[in-house]
Amino acid sequence: MLRMILALVLAAAIVLLTGPHFIAWLRKLKLGQTIYELGPESHRKKQGTPIMGGLFIALGCVAAFVVCGATLGAWDHMLALLFVSLGSMAVGFGDDWIKMVRKRHEGLTPWQKIIGQAIVCLGFACYCYFHPEVGSEVHIPFTGIMWDLGIFYIPLLALTVLFMVNSANLQDGLDGILSTVTAVGSIGWAAIAVIAAEAGMMQENMTISVFAAALCGACIAFLRFNHYPATIFMGDTGSMFIGGAVVGMAMLLREPFLLLLIGFTMVMSSVSVILQRYYYKATRKLFGEPRRLFKMSPIHHHFEKCGMKETSIVLMYGIVTAVLTALAVVSVII
Repeated sequence: MLRMILALVLAAAIVLLTGPHFIAWLRKLKLGQTIYELGPESHRKKQGTPIMGGLFIALGCVAAFVVCGATLGAWDHMLALLFVSLGSMAVGFGDDWIKMVRKRHEGLTPWQKIIGQAIVCLGFACYCYFHPEVGSEVHIPFTGIMWDLGIFYIPLLALTVLFMVNSANLQDGLDGILSTVTAVGSIGWAAIAVIAAEAGMMQENMTISVFAAALCGACIAFLRFNHYPATIFMGDTGSMFIGGAVVGMAMLLREPFLLLLIGFTMVMSSVSVILQRYYYKATRKLFGEPRRLFKMSPIHHHFEKCGMKETSIVLMYGIVTAVLTALAVVSVII
């Protein structure tokens, strides 16, 4: 428990100390956000807000994780978590860099993203599959059943990594929303890792709990700069780092199904985009005139269009995540 507290505090301190200097540096370089023309009207005033704040989220999280978790000795799990989170972040960083330097809103091409993410997804899925303490079995929540996916584990869980990394990216559309749900959810992952440590694999699972605490601390501190009205955005750099970190913890704990609870709001961001797209295409084909299921997707923008304030949406997402995270923790106890 002491390691977790130290990791949380250290990560938060690093982010709070480096944040102002990093923001000033980005402003000096004039590396700011380009707002999508079809986005909510209220977002136009955010034009030019510095992005890539995910760099100091990652700095705080990784530094605290290494300092507080190194003596546990589970270097294989530590390196695996760093690989999936920093590898995902590298793709996001490339995307942000192109948006800022070349002023191309689309960032990396779809194929560039797919290739980069495929390397990370397949690499991490293979690591989990061949690791003797992880393997191809996954736990079904609220039961004692372990489902052995066999060789299908690799493609299915690689797709899970891909889905969650991009879901986190889609969720990062309002000031403080992804930082909030990640901070809340990370408490749940830390608790689940501690419970798993008591059942076995003490060093490995305690390593995951320290990582979760460090991620929580980094996100809480980042809210100091990212709450409404934000002075910096985490960008794809931060959202993909978070996506990789969250799905990495879930897979190493053999609890990928709990992503449906703890990562519910991230999942629904992707689901809303998929539903919007197919509903639009289906109605255009059936009625000759396309219709939209939501006023705008991802769904948090739909709530904006319905008149909700950004702060209210973020609070709602935080509460939903807290309730579902508590339910997820209960699911591994019973």
